[in-house]
Amino acid sequence: MLTSTIFTFFINFLFYYPFAMSILWTLGALFFYFRREHNKSREAPIFDQYPFVSVLIPTHNEEISISSTILSILSSNYPNFEVIVVDDGSIDKTPAILEEMVDRYPKLRFLRLQENKGKPTALRYGTLASRGDIILTIDADAHLDADAIHWMVGHFLSGPRVGAVTGNPRVRNRTTLLAKIQVGEYSSIIGMIKRTQRILGKVLTVSGVIVAFRKQALLDVDLWDIDMITDDINITWKLEKRFWDIRYEPNALCWILVPESLSGLWKQRVRWAQGGGEVIRRHINIWKDWRQRRMWPVYLEYVTSVMWSYTYVTFLSLWILSFLFPFMNLHAMSLLPGWKGSLLVLISVIQFSVALYIDKRYEKGLFKYVFWVIWYPWVYWILTAFATVKATPTALFRKMGAPATWVSPDRGLS
Repeated sequence: MLTSTIFTFFINFLFYYPFAMSILWTLGALFFYFRREHNKSREAPIFDQYPFVSVLIPTHNEEISISSTILSILSSNYPNFEVIVVDDGSIDKTPAILEEMVDRYPKLRFLRLQENKGKPTALRYGTLASRGDIILTIDADAHLDADAIHWMVGHFLSGPRVGAVTGNPRVRNRTTLLAKIQVGEYSSIIGMIKRTQRILGKVLTVSGVIVAFRKQALLDVDLWDIDMITDDINITWKLEKRFWDIRYEPNALCWILVPESLSGLWKQRVRWAQGGGEVIRRHINIWKDWRQRRMWPVYLEYVTSVMWSYTYVTFLSLWILSFLFPFMNLHAMSLLPGWKGSLLVLISVIQFSVALYIDKRYEKGLFKYVFWVIWYPWVYWILTAFATVKATPTALFRKMGAPATWVSPDRGLS
């Protein structure tokens, strides 16, 4: 009887957790949209003064994409900025490309680290070398929208406690099923979560691919920790623990390349999962401080998502075993009851439709990707769950302190 009760509890957990979170993200995103986006002009804001912005590009072996990224930034409509590329021990043609470009573009500066020390280290050096009061960091494969800096700077001018503003990454490579699914994911998962968390008050993480910081806030938290595998999640928590405000600006567009192979996607999601686990491990002390109570729900939600991944992998394994060894009576055939599975599909379609409706403001023709995102649960739930199961033990038990070095990620097939 006890075993049956436990089994039923976890089966219900598998269903009700994503069902409840989907409803929360959808309602939160709609509230954010109608309150802060719907009637807002798409014209870039005009300021009485334009504070100097330092755009940092940490790079490692990016000879294919670095020049186009730099040119997209130099084409910005913002009048007062510099671009600093920090090359972190590249062994390809990246340094040669940068040296040639520095001679042609006065706004461009180039720092070279002889040894690969990791993205957080590159960001630290870039910040210390910067002249701006606002630091915008962007990945070496991304293309910055011409008005993105305007939209982000506006938050710093209006809010003295704004420590960071995270932008709106959009997928630009769409030649494969995996890439097309990620078009929907960045709208319906990443975009909706950012909107909802912003309404609730605390953001789990900025988007490392495009985020602007107040330099004063970065110095206040002693910049990035060099031993964290993901720079964006940890710096978000460090800022919020010091009560800096984190905002989301959907008009700050940035066009990115996403993995288009299963191996590339797997490596990316394992790294994300490990980074989340490391942050949960490092910042467990928030439970000792009542002032950090607004961070508690964010912490609990992440832990719950990890528990869900382990439960999903366990019961998926039981479901497979029930076919291979039916005599074991594993009861796993009830893993996906018909009506619950249908309801999850329905709520997923509603969530994706709402997300694409919201984001059509920033990108036309998104609704044609509804067909592709129906594959999301089958591709991404399984992959993300297994990635979390693999990465969490490493995150919780690996020895910290050494620089977290990096390799160039999968930039897609085209």
